[in-house]
Amino acid sequence: MYEKMKLSWFSNLKGDTLAGIVVALALIPEAIAFSIIAGVDPKVGLYASFAICVIIAFTGGRSGMVSAATGAMALLMITLVKEHGLEYLLAATLLTGVLQIIAGYLRLAELMRFVSRSVVTGFVNALAILIFMAQLPELTGVTWHVYAMTLAGLAIIYGFPLVPVIGKTIPSPLVCIVVLTAVYMMTGMEIRSVGDMGELPDSLPVFLWPEVPLNLETLTIIFPTALMLTVVGLLESMMTATIIDDLTDTRSDKNRECKGQGIANIGAGLLGGMAGCAMIGQSVINIKSGGRRRMSTLIAGVSLLLMVVFLADWVSQIPMAALVAVMIMVAIGTFSWSSIKDLKKHPMSTNFVMVATVVVTVGTHNLAIGVFVGVLLAAMFFANKVGNILYIGSEEADEGSRRIYRVVGQVFFASSERFGEAFDFKETVEKVTIDLSRAHFWDITAVQTLDRVVIKFRREGTEVEMIGLNEASATIVDRYAVHDDPEAVEKLMGGH
Repeated sequence: MYEKMKLSWFSNLKGDTLAGIVVALALIPEAIAFSIIAGVDPKVGLYASFAICVIIAFTGGRSGMVSAATGAMALLMITLVKEHGLEYLLAATLLTGVLQIIAGYLRLAELMRFVSRSVVTGFVNALAILIFMAQLPELTGVTWHVYAMTLAGLAIIYGFPLVPVIGKTIPSPLVCIVVLTAVYMMTGMEIRSVGDMGELPDSLPVFLWPEVPLNLETLTIIFPTALMLTVVGLLESMMTATIIDDLTDTRSDKNRECKGQGIANIGAGLLGGMAGCAMIGQSVINIKSGGRRRMSTLIAGVSLLLMVVFLADWVSQIPMAALVAVMIMVAIGTFSWSSIKDLKKHPMSTNFVMVATVVVTVGTHNLAIGVFVGVLLAAMFFANKVGNILYIGSEEADEGSRRIYRVVGQVFFASSERFGEAFDFKETVEKVTIDLSRAHFWDITAVQTLDRVVIKFRREGTEVEMIGLNEASATIVDRYAVHDDPEAVEKLMGGH
């Protein structure tokens, strides 16, 4: 037990500490911006990011992953805040946490296995594009000083690791922020800083119970928002966990992550914060800055609170250009550049799913819709591909009095039409044998098509024999087939 705890928390203390500080600095303007999007005071996003970071460090299922207030979640809160106010948002945050804990116990994270690699790649590329696009307002309509500072920041980020000895020991994003802040303070140039984003809180968060009526009407108001927050939060967290798994070559416990996100959101709601989830940008910053263990997430949360409450005068002096440079690095590092080269090698359906996921996600700014479209398209292409792998051959037997049909492949909703059209109902034979030993029936549609085939042959006066059904197919056929029930036959065939 001690060894496991030591590995999870203290085996990378230096790297986790430095990475956590970098993440905290990058979280501050993001949390303020997301609060503004949701229509609440900046401290709501900052307190949420602190609470979620600290709690998820203990409860989460993926070490090194950073969770906090996010833009995807903030977009879902706008209507609720506008129509009912902050107290109802806090109540919705608590309900979101409860729903996420339930999802963890129901093991809904297992549904991630239905998300194909092409959808994950599209999700990653879309997030990289969105992260980059989010920096454009800081680079539009500004003086040359901003561009100079941003380019200097990128030069530090990519150049500092090449410096002998210290280049690999100190995260270059941290060096970038410190150096550019010093330059900004010494020169006094007129560019935006963190202090211009919004007022930082001057006190620690306190326990808050939402002042809303505990009745069915309140539940009716907050449930739709809480449900959307639950789905989007878990989806983004599960996808981010998959990406961090790939970056670190380790595995995460996604069901534990669901429960952990729920507990963290309940904690955030009780401290006056908004609901949040995993952040791919800050998680990538953490990993690339050397953060690997749970300690990095804990330090990020604690550092965030200490900075905004006790070091606000210094933090407000950080130029936005420095943080823009860091986030551009994240966008470049997150984008799967190999996916562009793979367009020539991968099947057209795979490429289409990946590109569609990118386009829909970027176009709607809604990660859930983008992933849903990607999964739906991948499922359709797969069903079509498997549905085409169906062969039905036939041969005469017993001197032409019997015909044997041999079915090879999967019979389900996508292939049932081909299955039904493969038989010659007008051929004059006494008996038809349908050999299903190399076929599998998957759903009701397939069984109903088999019913129609059998019934049509019998109406032509042909005896039908089915052989070779495997156990699973026989079970579904025995349970749902109706070709031996006269009343059901009439109902099924109707006007056919």
